[in-house]
Amino acid sequence: MSRTSNPTRPLIAVPARFSATTSALRYAAEVNARALIEAVWRAGGEPATVHPAAGELPGRLTRFDGVLLPGGGDLAPHRYGASDTHTSVYDVDDTQDAFDLALARHALGLGLPLLAICRGLQVVNVALGGTLEQDMGGPEREHRHLVHPVPVRRGSLLERALGTEKAEVSCYHHQRVDRTGTGLTVTARAADGTVEGLELPGAPGWFTAVQWHPEDTAHEDPAQQGLFDALVRASATSR
Repeated sequence: MSRTSNPTRPLIAVPARFSATTSALRYAAEVNARALIEAVWRAGGEPATVHPAAGELPGRLTRFDGVLLPGGGDLAPHRYGASDTHTSVYDVDDTQDAFDLALARHALGLGLPLLAICRGLQVVNVALGGTLEQDMGGPEREHRHLVHPVPVRRGSLLERALGTEKAEVSCYHHQRVDRTGTGLTVTARAADGTVEGLELPGAPGWFTAVQWHPEDTAHEDPAQQGLFDALVRASATSR
């Protein structure tokens, strides 16, 4: 069902991120980046922040048309079998981890359209049995505050969404995929070999994941906005 024939915006679940302080509130908050929410809205979706409580999750998801797993802090290393924690690991929250991992598994299992961004990509990888490299190393290997070109695999959902085989991407991460999860295929890599895109061939619903932050430049780059457009289109069709 297209947006033109159905004026109701597809409802997109966006799990909240915990914030210890905010300028406008007297308490700790549950938040999402405004740039991310605006990108979903521009695409014709209705972004809905979801409280990160894993209980009753399958039933809670039935009211949504699609899911966006955003960026955030690091996953706890024990979630992917690591016995030690690198000193660079930050903002680990067990409640957030449990919710995001459960959300990824349920969304994929239900066939809900799913776009995963940065931490979101890492969550899906771990949810499907993959592992992460806890820290990529020094400045020559870090992908923080970095914009760089990434080639995209032809014929992938990612290429169709972006509308290009090479995208300029905005990165902010110090971890990356080590071993890919079961069934996942790499759709984009940086020049240094970092996995920048993942998909799950044969998945019952639309799904793609990127290691970069498309919301950073989506307001001025049609390729990056195309990821949000594709999510919302798939969500409208999945109703």
